[in-house]
Amino acid sequence: MPAPTVVFDLDGTLVDTAPDLVHAANHVLARAGFGPVPGEVLRPFISFGSRRMIVEGLAHHGGVLPDGEIDAMWQAFLRHYADNIAVDSRPYPHIQRQLTQLAERGSRLAVCTNKVEGLSRQLLSTLGLLDHFGAVCGRDTFAVCKPHPDHLIATIRAAGGDPANTIMVGDSDTDVATARAAGVPIIGVTFGYTEIPMRDLCPDVVIDDYSALDDAIARCRVV
Repeated sequence: MPAPTVVFDLDGTLVDTAPDLVHAANHVLARAGFGPVPGEVLRPFISFGSRRMIVEGLAHHGGVLPDGEIDAMWQAFLRHYADNIAVDSRPYPHIQRQLTQLAERGSRLAVCTNKVEGLSRQLLSTLGLLDHFGAVCGRDTFAVCKPHPDHLIATIRAAGGDPANTIMVGDSDTDVATARAAGVPIIGVTFGYTEIPMRDLCPDVVIDDYSALDDAIARCRVV
C-alpha cells in the first residue's frame, strides 16, 4: 500500500501558537476599551479562527458589538499578529523529525487550518516548516472551511493525495468532526487547545507526543 497523505491542523497541532494569538486578541480588545482575557478562556476557540477569539473575548466582558466593528477589530488583529507571528510560538517537540521521516517514506504532507492561508504560510516559513508541505490551505483558500469536509478533501487533492489513503492529525473537536465528515481517519493530539479532552472526542488514535506518531499512523491504517 502506498504511503498515506498526512494532513495536519496547524494551531495546537503542529505549532503551539496560543501565546501569540492570545496576545493579539488582547491587543485589539484593549484598543476597544476591554480588559485582557486569560489565555485559558481563549484557547478553546483558536480552532475556530481568530475572529471567533475576538467574539469570545468580547463575550467574556459581556460585550456585544456590530459585525462591522468586529470585522474592523479582526483586521487590526491580523495586522498585529502578522507583525508578531512567532514571538513565542514554537513547533511541538519531535515534529520536525517526524515530518522529514514521513516525506522520506513517500508521504505527501499538507496543512488544513482555519487560520488564513497567508498567515499560515508566514508562520510555517518563519519556523522553518513550510518546505515540508505540498499544500497549505486556510479558511480563505476555498469557499468553505473546517468543519466542512470539502476543506479537508480539497486540501488533500491540492497536495496530490487521495482521500481514500489519507490520515488527518488534529487537536480539537473541529478536526475530529471534519475528518469524520470526510471519511478520513483522525489522530488526535492531547497537547492542543480543545476544551473537551481529546480522548472524549473519540478519534481513531490518541497520542500525547509526536514520538508516537509512527505507531499511530500504522494503527490508523488497520482501523
